[in-house]
Amino acid sequence: MRILAIDYGQKRTGLAVTDPLQLIANGLTTVATKDLEAFVLDYVQREPVERIVIGQPRQMNGEDSENMRRITPFVNRLRHILPNIPVELYDERFTSVLAHRTMLESGIGRKARQNKALVDEISATIILQGWMERINCKS
Repeated sequence: MRILAIDYGQKRTGLAVTDPLQLIANGLTTVATKDLEAFVLDYVQREPVERIVIGQPRQMNGEDSENMRRITPFVNRLRHILPNIPVELYDERFTSVLAHRTMLESGIGRKARQNKALVDEISATIILQGWMERINCKS
């Protein structure tokens, strides 16, 4: 079963997913946030998903950022409509910075680095990789 990660944004949301063996995190896509719930429902009907990990935006002092007021209702709706799939939050501080750094180090051109949808997808992948590393350290 796969793990789906979400980098929730006000306008766009990046998604990433593991392979079925949960060894590798890959970018999946970016969707308009208004279409996110329908996308997730469709995805979990087509693919077996064990868990959904959503980036939790935090400020440097550890408090939730302004975007949490949009994320919390989404998380609550997912937990209600998908009661058999655990939904958990994962601290996403620095994921956008890491996404830009990853793009630079991979040699992606300037125009592609300005593609905010790609940044969101890479950010979701970084959230998923971080979550997977944290879980593997606990085992």
